[in-house]
Amino acid sequence: MKPLSGLDSAFLYLESPEVPMHVGSLNLVEVPARQRAKWVEKAREHIGKRLHLAPVLTRRLATLPFDLASPVWVEDREVDLGWHVQRVRLPKPGTQAQLEKLVAKLHAEPLDRTRPLWRFYLIEGLASGDIGWYSKVHHAALDGAAGVQLAQALLDASAIPRKLPKAPARKLDETPGVPALLGVAVRKSAGEVAKLVGTLPEVFRLLKVSSLKVSDTFSPGQGDSHRRLPMGPATPINVAITAKRAYATVSIPLAEVKAIAKRHGAKLNDVVLALVSGALRRYLAHHGAVPRKPLVAAVPVSLRAEGDTAYSTRATMVLANLATHLADPLERLASIRASAGKAKAITGAAKSVIPTDFVSIGAPWLLAAAAKAYGYTQGLKAWTPLANVIVSNIPGPQEPLFLAGGRLRTYWPVSIVTHGIGLNVTVESYCGSLDFGLLAAANAVPDLDRFAQALVESHAELRSLPRAAVRRS
Repeated sequence: MKPLSGLDSAFLYLESPEVPMHVGSLNLVEVPARQRAKWVEKAREHIGKRLHLAPVLTRRLATLPFDLASPVWVEDREVDLGWHVQRVRLPKPGTQAQLEKLVAKLHAEPLDRTRPLWRFYLIEGLASGDIGWYSKVHHAALDGAAGVQLAQALLDASAIPRKLPKAPARKLDETPGVPALLGVAVRKSAGEVAKLVGTLPEVFRLLKVSSLKVSDTFSPGQGDSHRRLPMGPATPINVAITAKRAYATVSIPLAEVKAIAKRHGAKLNDVVLALVSGALRRYLAHHGAVPRKPLVAAVPVSLRAEGDTAYSTRATMVLANLATHLADPLERLASIRASAGKAKAITGAAKSVIPTDFVSIGAPWLLAAAAKAYGYTQGLKAWTPLANVIVSNIPGPQEPLFLAGGRLRTYWPVSIVTHGIGLNVTVESYCGSLDFGLLAAANAVPDLDRFAQALVESHAELRSLPRAAVRRS
């Protein structure tokens, strides 16, 4: 038995029919024409031979009655590949828009918690001749960094799959009973209480210093009496969401984004935030007005130590000022650069004490109640959004990857939206491209294609800017 961390458990108990908590990706796989007829079965067999390389693919949840405490991972049964790896065919003409619509529908469907928390779909019928590969894995099982690790287990660096040592015989555990599960919860909770007590002095010191830095990032130049925590303005995207999803993809050459960053003394992630900022300005202007107050992005930041390869979530969120109130794109980039730099510095200082775990007993009830309460307040529009959009940038491989001999041409992420934040922009760098996966709640962003086009226009705007000195903070 392997207990889930508190953060991993949170993704389970914050889940609801409107907010499924799995993440994934969409790839276009280039398969030679002569291999396409048999490739799906070949890919299923390929995945089956590599299950032992990634524990996330073989373990499932074991839970206590009435959700008294967080569950544990167990391996007590065989994996049904026929269920986990599905074959789907698009109707003609097999367009990219049809593929994105299908992914939106599939991503809205929760995973079956009685099985390992993942599912793959191999999608035929594309007019391009490519085969789509949409994958989803519950966030309780991995984060972005662990997702890259999972890809390394399943994929190869050439069309000829690498030779693997013979898989060891899989030893299935006995399904644990209530006493065993409760014993794990008690021991884990006692350990987390001791750990928390030991870090409290450092936590209080960092909170005192960091609160001023955070306020200064969002309200620069104001006196202490005006310092406050950042809150995003109300927008049409920040509403209580429904279960229906929309999905769109955009790919931008990585070299062009790096050139923009170099020209203006910024980092790659600063430019990604500036691209999203420009797109939001265009999108909101089309829908009436751009708020006078700058929009705020929630940006996931990895807390992984070097060499940490655990299939778990090791991340936190920081808030970045998107400077959408500034019409000049150069000024926006300068402001974003300063805000993101300060947020990164705060997280770096606090990295050793930011918790990814907490007491297990009673956590499911508390988290589920909090999720329902938050959704209710969003429905009443009684809570100003802490952030307006989620923006995540995942470094990916720059050499081509292959699945069962087929070459992956794209690597578009598919992530999570939640009540109050109806738009998620996640980007992964892959093989010379920045691949943007845009996920939205359909009621929050009913015209996601318009936002996708605005992102393309934002890139063109930044690319055309002359070199200029960016003010350093």
